Amino acid sequence: MALSVKLDIRQGQQLVMTPQLQQAIRLLQLSNMELSQYVETELERNPLLERDDTANQGPAEGSGEAPPNTPEGLGDGVKTSEVNGKDSEVDLDLNAPVADPSAALDTDYDNVYPDASSSDTSQDSGWASLRTQTRNFSDDDNNLEAFVAEELSLKDHLLKQMSLTLVEPADRIIGQHLVDLIDDAGYLPPDLSQLADKLGASSDMVDSVVNQLQTLDPPGVFARSLSECLALQLKEQNRYDPQIAALLDNLNLLASHKIAALKKAVGVEMDEIAEMINEIKTLNPKPGLKFGSVQVQPVVPDVLVRTASDGS
Repeated sequence: MALSVKLDIRQGQQLVMTPQLQQAIRLLQLSNMELSQYVETELERNPLLERDDTANQGPAEGSGEAPPNTPEGLGDGVKTSEVNGKDSEVDLDLNAPVADPSAALDTDYDNVYPDASSSDTSQDSGWASLRTQTRNFSDDDNNLEAFVAEELSLKDHLLKQMSLTLVEPADRIIGQHLVDLIDDAGYLPPDLSQLADKLGASSDMVDSVVNQLQTLDPPGVFARSLSECLALQLKEQNRYDPQIAALLDNLNLLASHKIAALKKAVGVEMDEIAEMINEIKTLNPKPGLKFGSVQVQPVVPDVLVRTASDGS
């Protein structure tokens, strides 16, 4: 392989921490008092530097000029007698960060290094509003149960319908107590005489309100027995007739599988009895259970006491 000589031109960028840049970074971190002490130390260490006392003199009265923004007892100018063999004067603003004190002869530091605090404020005001706020669901103050969808209970479902069905105030009072008496399956107690005595209403008035509430959804609620619950659902389907009413009156025979006695009580043929039984099986004997209810947690005992073999 023959060796050859090539001449390539490459361009690149590189950040070099020069001594001047290091000194500028160090000066940017100084406060006004620390910067004043630094200038005093440089004046004592370098005999070629002297203070410009003319800069400490305030403006003449009536001139309308504002006093310079400089620390108390410290001028904003430093005069050099000889730098690099040339006499010159440097105006150094002690409140502004200095990039390179040795290059202060030909540099305006207010334009090169603007106030860092104002720059940070402008950036924060522009971007702070765009920060997204997130929630940590693992915190102790967050309750995960609050994010679970609430189930509609049977009583709440009935109360929403009752306000549209019952018009009279007295009927609404009775209906409110009937909703409170209903169980999770949607049944009322068989005897409502105590409720009538408690409210001072007649039994006929209570029965009238019950009949109106039995038309609510789901069909079969506010029944006082299983046969009444099934009858309400059959009436909703327009399938309630005298034969099926007789079958509902003799549900005890169906529960004991006395089909022959049931056939005699209803007065129909065996195929019709089988068809009515199949129709009843499609009904819901507990219509209220499809709504949410309060879950009862079983109580676990701490100690179990049993009788031993010796009777102790």
